[in-house]
Amino acid sequence: MVASSIMLCFSKIIRTPHIARIQCMSQYPSHFIEPVYKKSKQGELEKSGEISSIAHVPVKAAKNDQTDSVFHDDAIAKFTNYVMKGGNKTLARELVEKTFEHIKRTQIEKYHKTKSPEDKAKIITNPRVIFSKAIENCQPVLGLTPIKRGGATYQVPVPITQKRSRFLSMKWLVEAANEKERTVHFPEKMAWELIEAANNTGRVVKRKQDLHKQCEANRAYAHYRWS
Repeated sequence: MVASSIMLCFSKIIRTPHIARIQCMSQYPSHFIEPVYKKSKQGELEKSGEISSIAHVPVKAAKNDQTDSVFHDDAIAKFTNYVMKGGNKTLARELVEKTFEHIKRTQIEKYHKTKSPEDKAKIITNPRVIFSKAIENCQPVLGLTPIKRGGATYQVPVPITQKRSRFLSMKWLVEAANEKERTVHFPEKMAWELIEAANNTGRVVKRKQDLHKQCEANRAYAHYRWS
């Protein structure tokens, strides 16, 4: 009887809907400041003299991904997260590393095949530089957003923030690599897309240009953004 009554109480507790509002609280008080882990940022604070004002202020602990190592790049880390599927970050890192390795091999092979010294000087063999140029060339400046006015929906051109622009460029590159033929491995496909984008060619750059053309064609609806 005692066991049955306990089970009955538990069943009522489980069936009864409870709405609890949980307020997330920081483990640090409000007077703690964010850590400055970049040496370049520390140099700027020293030059401006602001470092003396925060010398005795308590600082929060730096996160695991906040580092000033020469082997760490925030853009590459963000791109690795976009490549990742199902939380398998180890596989995503291996794919990005193999992509950079394939870029290095392709550019060095192209470098040795080129006979002209002037053309050799133009060939970039550093995969990090190629990656940065590819992301920069694929970043859109404007985008289209649907706005409803008078029963009709218009595609209104609006400027894109830097964060959104970088996200779209990385997303388009990953999508373009996945759309290629399945007989080729992902690192090779991703390497081709990055090299083409670094040269300001390829499908992703064309996609950005097509978006800008659509924004130019819909410039007559730009005033709906403020109305």
